[in-house]
Amino acid sequence: MIDALMSWSGGKDSALALYHAQRDPRYRLTHLLTSVNAHYERVSMHGVRLALLEAQAVRIGLPLTQLRLPETPSMADYDQALLATFAGLRAQGVGVAFYGDIFLEDLRAYREEQLARAGLRGEFPLWQMSSVAVLREFWALGFRAIVVCVNDRHLDASFCGRLLDESFLRDLPPGVDPCGENGEYHSFVFDAPYFSAPIAFTKGAVVRRTYAPPTGSAATLGLDDPFAAGFWYCDLLPAE
Repeated sequence: MIDALMSWSGGKDSALALYHAQRDPRYRLTHLLTSVNAHYERVSMHGVRLALLEAQAVRIGLPLTQLRLPETPSMADYDQALLATFAGLRAQGVGVAFYGDIFLEDLRAYREEQLARAGLRGEFPLWQMSSVAVLREFWALGFRAIVVCVNDRHLDASFCGRLLDESFLRDLPPGVDPCGENGEYHSFVFDAPYFSAPIAFTKGAVVRRTYAPPTGSAATLGLDDPFAAGFWYCDLLPAE
């Protein structure tokens, strides 16, 4: 059995991919790996507070490794931190990394290139599933999530802070991927079949943030193009 890490964003795709990874008899999940903005102490791109990320890890029962990044990382910063983190995990016996990617070919190729440099390989259990099928399975298994970030080039602020449910899917404008695979939105999973208990939280303010385009591959940081710089965030406050 091969030790494996889960690339964990805290959102629906990584959560469903972890469900499948746990059921693959070839692998033993030993770590969660999450990119964190060290300046704000929040999950990169999603904007979720570190305390809620840690609450997920506790309920899953896996140690959390943070890929800590500066406030506005370049792709060189990201690559350097990623490879150093991979090296540390490889030294602990990890041989495989699981991802929740669905269909972005360039992003998968980037991940596999970086993994190969560190002596790891990738597994993509949701690959080539339809986005609607991903959501249907997510709901059928009892996962629950809330939308915490939307790209304002695709969705307005009214979508931010909504439960990720059937009504959310029905209200999506034409051209928006149901899973937000192109960076249209991000989510936070607060209940899962493998959580020891749901995560309690309250919704805080919804705010807009703008960012300068990253230098390097935009897709790697979860952006659909280098000029998608406006985002709405719903702040979640731990209730415990």
